[in-house]
Amino acid sequence: MTFGIPIGGTVADPHVSWIRDVTPGTPEGCQECLQIGSPWVHLRLCLTCGHVGCCDSSPMRHARGHAGVVGHPIVQSFQPGEDWRWCFVDEAFV
Repeated sequence: MTFGIPIGGTVADPHVSWIRDVTPGTPEGCQECLQIGSPWVHLRLCLTCGHVGCCDSSPMRHARGHAGVVGHPIVQSFQPGEDWRWCFVDEAFV
């Protein structure tokens, strides 16, 4: 699977310019949850830097925290079989 490559169609979201061809930093799970021993529900991949964080349904919501602190707006689902992307700035699928 290639991460960060646009998934067909034209996207109006201006934050897609932040998308890069990234390598997941911690493909085995959420970076912060792995460090503190916290569970997660689903994983999200930052398409700017490759940070792997947990979703908003997870106790710690590290993907959203990363977006807020670092300012990287778009994540892609890091779940097998899913290929959707989400912009935290616009709160919309891209």
